Amino acid sequence: MINSKMFILGIASAAFLISCNPKEKTPETIDTFTDSVTVQTSPSDSIAKATPSAPGDTSENALDWPGTYEAVVPCADCPGIKTSLTINNDKTFSITEEYIDRNSKNQDQGTFEWNAAGSVITLKGKSANYKYKVGENILIQMDMDGKEITGPNKDLYVFKKK
Repeated sequence: MINSKMFILGIASAAFLISCNPKEKTPETIDTFTDSVTVQTSPSDSIAKATPSAPGDTSENALDWPGTYEAVVPCADCPGIKTSLTINNDKTFSITEEYIDRNSKNQDQGTFEWNAAGSVITLKGKSANYKYKVGENILIQMDMDGKEITGPNKDLYVFKKK
């Protein structure tokens, strides 16, 4: 009699321990490291993968980039160029460049394009053909080859969002 009670208690304990193990993965899993989704509708169906258009988070799809950015960029023959650049959700822009102490102002508007990595925009205007690396509430003006500007004045090419 004691043996049968011990046997039943042992079975109950084993059932309890088995129920504490982690549950098996469900047919629908999300791999957060590769941003891919695998969906299996039934055990006999094949596995279908959905891949996002851009790998991972980019400036284009993860940041709140639309808005107006300002900076005073260096000028060869004046104290600086006060620049205001507005970029819009519809991939249009407007830019105003005011040459300090020269009473001269340039304005342009047009469209912009994202690079393949989704981190740099290129303005396509009548005269403004600048490139900017897009960061969290900043734009960093690039040189004509699309490289970051280096040197002691590099911070002057950082535009801050208003």
